[in-house]
Amino acid sequence: MYVDSAWTEMDSDESVEVIEAATEKKIGSVSLGNARDVDRAVRAARTALDHGAWGRMSRAERAGLMLGFADELEARAEETATLVSRQNGTPIALSREANGTGPAATLRMYAGLAAEADTEEVRASPNGATIVRREPVGVVGAITPWNYPQTLAVMKIAPALAMGCTVVLKPSPETSLDAFVFGEAAAAAGIPQGVINIVPGSRDTGANLVSHPLVDKIAFTGSTAAGRAIGAECGRLIRPCTLELGGKSASIVLEDADLDVFAAGLGESSFRNNGQTCALQTRILAPRSRYDEVVDVVADFAGKLVLGDPLDPSVTCGPMVSAAHRARVLAHIDGARARGVRLVTGGGRPEDQEHGWFVEPTVFVDVANSDPIAREEVFGPVVAVIPYDDDDDAVGIANDSDYGLGGSVWTSDEARGLEIARRVRTGTIGINHYTLDLGSPFGGMKDSGLGRELGPEALDAYTEYKSVYASARRLS
Repeated sequence: MYVDSAWTEMDSDESVEVIEAATEKKIGSVSLGNARDVDRAVRAARTALDHGAWGRMSRAERAGLMLGFADELEARAEETATLVSRQNGTPIALSREANGTGPAATLRMYAGLAAEADTEEVRASPNGATIVRREPVGVVGAITPWNYPQTLAVMKIAPALAMGCTVVLKPSPETSLDAFVFGEAAAAAGIPQGVINIVPGSRDTGANLVSHPLVDKIAFTGSTAAGRAIGAECGRLIRPCTLELGGKSASIVLEDADLDVFAAGLGESSFRNNGQTCALQTRILAPRSRYDEVVDVVADFAGKLVLGDPLDPSVTCGPMVSAAHRARVLAHIDGARARGVRLVTGGGRPEDQEHGWFVEPTVFVDVANSDPIAREEVFGPVVAVIPYDDDDDAVGIANDSDYGLGGSVWTSDEARGLEIARRVRTGTIGINHYTLDLGSPFGGMKDSGLGRELGPEALDAYTEYKSVYASARRLS
């Protein structure tokens, strides 16, 4: 593990093999931290926060180190992107952005915000003045999943560093190898001792981090079930948490939509990263007047996705992250077929892939919004096309979900699209596209989570506010 700016032998003797998703061959192994390993990392972060140089630095000094950290990550971008694709199956073109250059861009954005942020504001009060201070929330436990391991880690690390916090990162076992890049880059950039610590591990490792008495805040991305458990523990401890959880978002195709535009956006909105993306619109709502047209577009798009080795630039759909996850995705598909839901393309494992955890891009149609395939997060290349009658019906179906993370509206009339978008209860929604904006908050409603990441708003999640009641005489 990476603790106190040093590569450190772990106390745990438990480990797990890391298997390449496309070849099913071992590419490495990682130890799984135990309670003592977590304790060492948290205490290093606590010492760095309370007694180290990090907490005494000016905003400009912190920002400068963050820029150096970004440069070091970017210098390793191609190697990191390749390693992530081997671990989780992300097509290399996407991985170069999401796991290569993207994290450096996020760090640079928050370095700029760190340099600009005022830590104190003086407000007039009945007794003279109040100084409102923004202070770091403290030691942050960051727990990240395997689907976008670099992006989702830096979405926590960057705003935490910007506010002067220290971090213990617990990556997913499936993608722990690339997590160590953060340690290498932090050391090369001169990030002070104990500010960033990395402990790979299992769910038990994460549970130890969540409940550690010296942790001040938890930032988690993962399943809703795991988020419930973390939220319950943080509630017991009166500990703030940010939870970015699952989704079953809706793509609303209006009757005036340009279907060529819709088809061009399907890769990002509904099939990104082999379907292993929480904000995907895997419920596609189509008007009855154009239902068959929409079905044809979706089926044609899914049927033309190129399955294969994610390191091949021509591949547009790689494998699932693991054999266990492929089995879960196939169980969702088999369940829908057993219930008689109509399948128009895909539906199983591709016959031309001898190795790798592949699932055919799959499209179900004439789906009732009450069917499990329309309600449960599949997290694979599987979509359900659902008919609707009018705008009110479409909005009602979109909102009839336990989740509320993403969404999109497709129309030739942007004003009408905005009207519909405002009525959908979700944390993010696009008009004629769906692309995350680093400068705007991202997160979900309902079972999709608590709090927001990205944008300047994310800084609040790593901030404690302190009001100092001062006198006018002292401030004059």
